[in-house]
Amino acid sequence: MGGRAGSDPRGADELDGSEPREVAIPLLVDAHGGRLFSLGMRFCGDREEARDLVQETFLLAFRKWHQFEGRARPSTWLYTIAARVCQRFHRKRSGEPERLESLDELLPFGSGPMAVAPGDEDEPLARELLTEAREQAERAIAALPLAFRMPFVLKEIAGLSLAEVGAVLGLKEATVKTRLHRARLRVRKALEQALPRRDVPPVIFSRQVCLDLLQAKQDALDHGADFQFPDRVVCERCAELFATLDLTQGVCRDIARGELPDELRRELLARLDRGDAGPA
Repeated sequence: MGGRAGSDPRGADELDGSEPREVAIPLLVDAHGGRLFSLGMRFCGDREEARDLVQETFLLAFRKWHQFEGRARPSTWLYTIAARVCQRFHRKRSGEPERLESLDELLPFGSGPMAVAPGDEDEPLARELLTEAREQAERAIAALPLAFRMPFVLKEIAGLSLAEVGAVLGLKEATVKTRLHRARLRVRKALEQALPRRDVPPVIFSRQVCLDLLQAKQDALDHGADFQFPDRVVCERCAELFATLDLTQGVCRDIARGELPDELRRELLARLDRGDAGPA
């Protein structure tokens, strides 16, 4: 069976570096291989490069296992290796943007129709919309500038904390938040293209109030918290914006449930058995 992103990683994340690499790395393959392959698809935007990313990451982890001292979670250590491999693989693609749009361009704080999240996910129409929304999100993630894509993918798909993302990328947590929040808004805007639109009244508060509420909502998403806004504080337009942000995060969690292809897992484990990873 291929390693699943949803596999219980607790056994692997209890590793402290004292285990033989022949035991530790196969555990990490089964616990994190599927999610790492999903990350590779978004980091690299190409299936073959994603395969190469997975193989090189685990082979390097095998070779460098003696350097893991148990000060961080093994998964954080593993994703640090993956991020460095990705940065080495990365070549700026033609047409890749240098920057993201401004907040004014990303936020529907004006007036008129806006996208709304679907209702009951069990309804056929809602399922169809969510499938299309995922496709839009996939394209938007792949199109993010690398400096924004990597924090977004590590947080929203790998499920690392802000502090862990900062440790992986060598960034201050405040920088991670800034890039993550902007990337999340960019993916949300792309996801809108798959959603129905309806007329929504203009915002009823000042722009600064809306931005403060948005910051609170983003902070709640960062920490997986169910933020409840007080009654009559959030206007309808902001409420719809926040609902589509929730949908964006849900779509990313769905993307994270990818599997490590069986043939890739077999090939990787065979290389480890043969010692293709090289000397320790």
